[in-house]
Amino acid sequence: MKLLEGKTAIVTGASRGIGKAIAVQFAKHGANVAATDLKYDENAELLEKELTAMGVKCKLYASDASNFEGCQTLADEVVKDFGSIDILINNAGITKDNLLMRMTEGDWDAVININLKSAFNMTKAVQRTMLKQRKGSIVNMSSVVGVSGNAGQANYSASKAGMIGFTKSVAKELGSRNIRVNAIAPGFIITEMTGKLSDEVVKGWAEQIPLKRGGEPSEVADVALFLASDLSSYVSGQVINVCGAMNT
Repeated sequence: MKLLEGKTAIVTGASRGIGKAIAVQFAKHGANVAATDLKYDENAELLEKELTAMGVKCKLYASDASNFEGCQTLADEVVKDFGSIDILINNAGITKDNLLMRMTEGDWDAVININLKSAFNMTKAVQRTMLKQRKGSIVNMSSVVGVSGNAGQANYSASKAGMIGFTKSVAKELGSRNIRVNAIAPGFIITEMTGKLSDEVVKGWAEQIPLKRGGEPSEVADVALFLASDLSSYVSGQVINVCGAMNT
């Protein structure tokens, strides 16, 4: 059973990591995918070919999710190319970790703009289409550190906590039009970003997790699929932790 047959999904930051896993999972379930990343590079090209080979429509757009006008233009292009926008996955994000005493204003602004402002930009951009359709599902990629905080990540934690407040507020605003808004809070997920860490650091993280391992991007994608599909038709304004009981 294909849970997203014929639907169109925008996935930001889709050429690698969790974003790519979500794009692939959605395509497997019949969704046409409008994928975005800052630039159209080799990873973007490979993703486009991989998803197209699954028999769905896929197009990769070079787009900066932190740019308000750019997001408006993107949404208009997706509607023109695909005909609708049924699902939005706000996944674009970066880290610039440091202790507060060493964190620069630039590090703070960059993380807030790309992680949090991007969710505002993209949600505003697709809102008009979803309101006209009187349906839609928006999933914001938060983090367990947005729930619990983490030393050395004041900017990242603030951006992800802000995304949770944004999720709950917009869910209340748009619910009457059958538009659902939820958030996912991943824990320690094995991606290219964590691949830069030493084995010792990864082992240390795993020891703190009750399931004793890091998560896979596909495990986050499975939850995104649930929230994007009609399986979660009465779920809105919620935050689902995908963290192996790291944060309970």
